[in-house]
Amino acid sequence: MSNGDFLFKQVYDYVLNRIERNEWQEEDKLPSVRKLAEEMNVHRLTVLKAYQLLKQQNRVYVKDKSGYYVQISGRTKFENLDIPLISAYAQKNHLSEIHQVSVSYNFSQALIDPSLLPNLFLTDYVKKVFDLYPKVLATYSTVQGDEELREALCEYFIFQYKTIITADNLLITTGSQQAIHLIAQAFVKSRDTILMEQPSYSAAIDTFRAQGANIVTVDIHSDGYDLEQVELMMKKYKPRLFYMNPTFHNPTGYTVPAAQRKQLVQLAEQYRCLLIEDDAYHDIYFDQEPPPPFYTFDTSGIVIYVRSFCKYISPGLRIAVVIAQSPLMKSLLGVKSLADNGSPLLNQKIFLHYFSSSRLQQHVEKLRIALQIRKEIMEEELAVTDWHWTSPGGGLNLWVQLPHHQSTDELLAKSLKQSISFVPGRVCDPLNQPSSWVRLSFSYANEEQIRKGIREFIHLVGKNLGDGSDGLH
Repeated sequence: MSNGDFLFKQVYDYVLNRIERNEWQEEDKLPSVRKLAEEMNVHRLTVLKAYQLLKQQNRVYVKDKSGYYVQISGRTKFENLDIPLISAYAQKNHLSEIHQVSVSYNFSQALIDPSLLPNLFLTDYVKKVFDLYPKVLATYSTVQGDEELREALCEYFIFQYKTIITADNLLITTGSQQAIHLIAQAFVKSRDTILMEQPSYSAAIDTFRAQGANIVTVDIHSDGYDLEQVELMMKKYKPRLFYMNPTFHNPTGYTVPAAQRKQLVQLAEQYRCLLIEDDAYHDIYFDQEPPPPFYTFDTSGIVIYVRSFCKYISPGLRIAVVIAQSPLMKSLLGVKSLADNGSPLLNQKIFLHYFSSSRLQQHVEKLRIALQIRKEIMEEELAVTDWHWTSPGGGLNLWVQLPHHQSTDELLAKSLKQSISFVPGRVCDPLNQPSSWVRLSFSYANEEQIRKGIREFIHLVGKNLGDGSDGLH
């Protein structure tokens, strides 16, 4: 990435962030090109380029001889649609807006079909928890999390990865999303530069962008990262942290190999860059287990590891754990105490007793088989097209490239009208650029819904191309 590209993205992110935080509201006049260039110490053409891209994306508009203004919501490309949330999606680019639309064929939610979850088993453990802890509803957890649960998880990680940690290195959070939010609050200030993969987990993008971070992107491929590119970014921009999702990556499904993990930890130590490892799908593998987490290669406390269990046990419990060394943990505890003063104790106790049971392993083994079958059904239906994707070794999603001239924003609007949801690639892009990629989750819909829904989707893509085809070979 050239210095010019970096400066352009810095200006673009700055303006977009001010708009999304409502610091600049609808119909507000933006600073002139000359004024913003002087404020940010960049060339006027750099500001003009950023404004023009925002104009293309319907975020700003031009008044003749007056300047640039924040776009009115009603003037988006979706103005004539009768689905109100599409307008909100176009303005905010938030994944949650898509999820709020009720559809028959849900390929947007990276959640597991509730019928595949251990609901009856969990009922037994709820009863057990109330017998063992009759005052559980009258008691707060500690800020760091229930000590009994942290000790159990500590033993699990030591057994699994032969690493030396203590319960004091663990923090229980209300899901991985809260963990990401706490990390952003604790370690990122407005205008700090951070690295993120391109594409990346959309909720993390929103979180760091809301914190005012300047996001610089690193490409992720089926064989991992280009470490020369990563080192160049670290050396040039001195980022505060690198947020990663390196195991069955969301949305691509890629997994970074073990050799790269060790090298990247060394680079992070050299350039004093925190590595934030978000590991939500570690146990959802199909053929072989993924490599050990980055934190197992860490000898200097440079890695913060976020492990979520709720997706494949019980999303409603919202249990995740953060592993960090003492100085970093102290900062996280400070922001956690302000957020909620500790995650719900009842949820932690229910999770503890199910996590410690033999039933959990039986459940996970069956779940892997069920999800692999659903993935293969989706791929079987997509095989009639000339679309491109890399079959993932785990996780919940397919990252699929549609024909290049396909407008996925427009396609989303039409799909939702036909009761089909998916995630457009732009939602997963930290730079918010138009994309021909889409994320299709195979975990929430059942097998019949996958077959019918994907066939409908393929037909819809063909119609949207305007060539009368069905999107087939």
